[in-house]
Amino acid sequence: MQQELTKELYDRIKALIADQQESELRTAIEDFHPADIAEILDELSFDQAIYVIKLLDSELTSDILTELDEDIREKVLKNLSSKEIAEEIDELETDDAVDIIGELSELKKAEVISHIEDVEHAKDIVDLLRFDPDTAGGLMGKELVKVQENWTNLTCVKEMRRQASEYDRVHTIYVVDEHDVLKGRLSLKSLLTTSTHTPIKEVYNPKVRSVNIADQDEEIANIMQKYDLFVVPVVDEIGRLVGQITLDDIVDVIKDEAEKDYQLAAGLTDDVEADDSIWELTRARLPWLVLGLFGGMGAASIMGGFGDAFDSHPELFLFTPMIAAMGGNVGVQSSAIIVQALANGNLKGSLWTRLVKELSLSLINALVVSVLIYFFSHLIQGYQTQVSIVVALSLTVVIIVAALIGTFVPLFLNKRGIDPALATGPFITTSNDIFGIFIYFFIAKTMLGF
Repeated sequence: MQQELTKELYDRIKALIADQQESELRTAIEDFHPADIAEILDELSFDQAIYVIKLLDSELTSDILTELDEDIREKVLKNLSSKEIAEEIDELETDDAVDIIGELSELKKAEVISHIEDVEHAKDIVDLLRFDPDTAGGLMGKELVKVQENWTNLTCVKEMRRQASEYDRVHTIYVVDEHDVLKGRLSLKSLLTTSTHTPIKEVYNPKVRSVNIADQDEEIANIMQKYDLFVVPVVDEIGRLVGQITLDDIVDVIKDEAEKDYQLAAGLTDDVEADDSIWELTRARLPWLVLGLFGGMGAASIMGGFGDAFDSHPELFLFTPMIAAMGGNVGVQSSAIIVQALANGNLKGSLWTRLVKELSLSLINALVVSVLIYFFSHLIQGYQTQVSIVVALSLTVVIIVAALIGTFVPLFLNKRGIDPALATGPFITTSNDIFGIFIYFFIAKTMLGF
């Protein structure tokens, strides 16, 4: 039966910790899922959390560590000895073990590895630590079951039993040749419905999608999403099977990338959270605020260059916020669509085709809103016909230019290897504000002659 995390439960656990009722505390917690226990620890003080972690057995606490928030886990690891961390690592699969060890200092990392009792497990971890964490090599785990294509069905079943006994989960059976080159995968149905003397090479499925050990995490996420894969094998440069990546690892990649893109779009230069220090939050926010300040100063300078308009047509300045806002909004809309398409890997056609399509779309939108603003300006506000035409025409041009900038900039950044999500935030808004105001007053000056 699923148990709920309630305030009463938190209060009871805190009371048990205060009274050092270890047996009752262990009973109250150990039936929860590791993710729920991690959430419970998040509600406790740091000393209380350490007390609970040291109380529970390593098989459970190792899973809890993988579920903890990175900042909390970092603090927990600092309060555990190298031997205690090694005991936790011994219970984890290699991909999770590498994630935790990778957060340690080089000195403590070496100490922890030296305390790992399972030598083969330690060797696999050391092997994975040499890969960039954002590549297939850094994401994969070594735990998998593989059989050789020349084995018979009976030999295959015996070997599968031996290998599977070492792992908690078996996702799929891979088929390799004598040099460990990946040949395909083997289904349970094939094993059950063929003779015990049938060679595996006659029944395995050669159609298997794999990724290279150097492939980037975003590329792997796109592949697994496109082909609906729960697990994908990893091969090296000559096609040898070296590991596998499961869906849970890719979900973490997608989540981290989404958070990063959201923060870029919101104008944050670093990965921050609400409970980070004031200095960390300031460092993440201030660069974009400074950019916005310079953008505002640029817009003010442009308006100052058209100071004559104050005397002859002061009503023009009433529409300045609207022109700037529309330019910024359209630019963000266009860039957001392009960034989403780039992230999903489904952006089709050439740059020219994309710009023409965006031009057509922005022209339709611009005509609709420009007609609305003309009637508002002329019929409702009672401004001169010429002034209303200037506002409507300027809005049309600003929307088209903003849409083209919003389309071109993320594509350009992506070509240069820069995260295109940068183009969905204050950068695009500020640039379109400046362009919009300049276009507005330039058209006004040309048509009204001030």
